[in-house]
Amino acid sequence: MVDVQPPPFRTLDDFLLGSARFSVPDVRNLDRWNNRIINNLLYYQSNYFASAVAFLVIVGYFQPLQLILGATVVILLFFGFVWAAENKAVIRRFRRNHPSLSLAAILGSSYLLLSVLGGVAVFLFGIAFPILMILIHASVRLRSLKNKLENKLESIGLKRTPMGLLLEALGQEQEAGS
Repeated sequence: MVDVQPPPFRTLDDFLLGSARFSVPDVRNLDRWNNRIINNLLYYQSNYFASAVAFLVIVGYFQPLQLILGATVVILLFFGFVWAAENKAVIRRFRRNHPSLSLAAILGSSYLLLSVLGGVAVFLFGIAFPILMILIHASVRLRSLKNKLENKLESIGLKRTPMGLLLEALGQEQEAGS
């Protein structure tokens, strides 16, 4: 963990405004779409983190206890899934072969547990909504030359970032930077 470097914030112009280019992904080519999402998650991770934290602060201001409960449930389920994937070959193969279903299983399990505990709306708006917005942006944002270069440095191991570690935990490390 010592060699993990937080990436720089990308300018608002690059992230959303003037020079940003957006396009609907080709849903017939899932490998290319997945590659676009992973590379954008790596490149814009600081911007995504700041956006999610800002949204969580707003939701937390209105419903602090439910937000803490929701965040605790999601974090515990995520760590449980990562632990199970590291210790059970069947779950490891499932995580590697079906990353979207793995994420859906974590979020679905969190939803079911939170619906029993109460706090469903806080979970949906405080946790799932920022994740949805991040995935939509990562899906439609076209990559630039600088984006591709930064992702190559991450994929060959010259740079380690928090999002790279998260994608590795979700079984996506082999696709990053390709």
